[in-house]
Amino acid sequence: MTQNAAVADLLEEMADRLEAMDVEYKPRAYRRAAENIRGHPADIAGLAREGEAAVQEIEGVGDAIAEKVVEYVETGEIEELADLREELPADIEVLTRVEGVGPKTVGDLYRELGVETLDDLEAAAEAGKIQAVKGFGPKTEQNILEGIDFARESHGRELLGEGRPLADRVINHLEAASSVERAEAAGSLRRWRPTIGDVDVLVSSDEPETVFDAFTSWDGTDRVIEAGEAKASVRAEGLRVDLRVVDPDEFGAALQYFTGSRDHNVRLRNRAIERGLTMNEYGVFDISDLSDEEQDEAGPRAGERVAGEAERGMYAAVNLPWMPPELREDRGEVDAAAAGDLPDLVEQPHVRGDLHLHSEWSDGNNTIAEMAEGAAAFGHEYIAITDHATGPGMVGGVGLDDEELREQIAEVREVAGDADVDVFTGVEANIDAEGGLSVGDDVLDELDCVVASPHAALDGDGTDRVVAAIEHPATDIVGHPTGRQLNQRSGLDLDFETVGTAAAEHDVALEINANPRRLDLRGAAVKEVVEQGATIAIDTDAHRPESYAYIRYGVHTARRGWAEPADVLNTQPASGIRQFLGL
Repeated sequence: MTQNAAVADLLEEMADRLEAMDVEYKPRAYRRAAENIRGHPADIAGLAREGEAAVQEIEGVGDAIAEKVVEYVETGEIEELADLREELPADIEVLTRVEGVGPKTVGDLYRELGVETLDDLEAAAEAGKIQAVKGFGPKTEQNILEGIDFARESHGRELLGEGRPLADRVINHLEAASSVERAEAAGSLRRWRPTIGDVDVLVSSDEPETVFDAFTSWDGTDRVIEAGEAKASVRAEGLRVDLRVVDPDEFGAALQYFTGSRDHNVRLRNRAIERGLTMNEYGVFDISDLSDEEQDEAGPRAGERVAGEAERGMYAAVNLPWMPPELREDRGEVDAAAAGDLPDLVEQPHVRGDLHLHSEWSDGNNTIAEMAEGAAAFGHEYIAITDHATGPGMVGGVGLDDEELREQIAEVREVAGDADVDVFTGVEANIDAEGGLSVGDDVLDELDCVVASPHAALDGDGTDRVVAAIEHPATDIVGHPTGRQLNQRSGLDLDFETVGTAAAEHDVALEINANPRRLDLRGAAVKEVVEQGATIAIDTDAHRPESYAYIRYGVHTARRGWAEPADVLNTQPASGIRQFLGL
């Protein structure tokens, strides 16, 4: 297990607390270092043990930050962060999950009203105290009040992008044990929901005690929560990991049952009942010859077992084909399966390029050439360089003005001449309040690929605004259409039927932003816009080459939306992209 995520979280907290205290420049440096450490392939603890110089080899990590990283690895704490927490004792992580509440707002409300918790914030808003603070008003206060329920709901939910890598490491560890026949992720993690509660892992074995010993003694475990005869739970990397061990003959039944969703399973059980069967975590059983009394007496394994060893057999027993876990949300998948109409879902190898990424020209970490080299190494055929333009939502001098974009076009074309991938010029333009784009039309005409994204005023109904951006003749892709950030803000409310219809009419792709902190569009929205004939683009919003790997989260989100390869823009070869972009 690496400590990269834990160190990155602490540096991000430092950035938030420094920003809340109106410290300039430092917050951005800490956030950049945190992002690079989070994605670094080597264990930060190992580098720290080699000394500060080794830590500084990570891009964006200077003397001061390297010193703090070494301090944390050696002592388990960062003294300066402890001082910042004492100076500003507000629960900044939870408070900033409220829409419209950033670190500066937390600092202001703590200094003026003593707000430290969500309960404090709610009480202040209900009492009308927030609108009396300089720089706030009745509308801001009402927006904060309306966002508190969302913040409470999201608290305790973890990002898929944090849970899935941990599950992979747990499974790899368990599969190395000779007593383990099979190990799989289960629950919402296997359905690739954007946020999860716990990490659920299911193992097939005849030796459960040996498996539990291997699990609880894993060096990635922070502490053992419980260890029983059929289930054990540990805390690892801040997440709860639940392991269940089942008999190999019942593994398929358990995998189907514990994958869920509950509503999907209820529909399957009702289908089984209609056929004189019962379906549960132990298998499918024929109970047609048993009385109710005999069933009660025999328990959950009553009757003749007709399926259970393999998951596909569970579905076959009720005359259905196997369904990919991403579809199991009771959104029509059972009826579609019965009718033979299940989609042929997109898979990661189908994706041939990435049309939304950033370089050091804006807030990325690498040169254009390095992003191209990384794309080739990842296996892509093409990329588009879409650095931020100036406009609403851009702070700290991140965005490029029109003249800088013209300068970048020249560099992109120079890099493209020597690259092993096709490199398109582009921009991530900001969608303003009326749906206009923050780049001059003459510059937009010079670019190959225009991604138009909302970055400001991300609450309320944004349908008209996004449709207006779609109708702009230069727009090729709408990036992260709702602007949501998981566990931080819910983003714009969109009528996806209207947005999907407009996108189809104007040949504009709607993005699934594969960054695990966004996953925007969400699966249900993908399904709706695809039904309107819209095209999807699966992009990573990569700020460094390592982030190309985020594509898997976007692909599984597309699968949750029933998307097939033909629905996805960047399953096409470069020639198809050129045609779509009108080049």
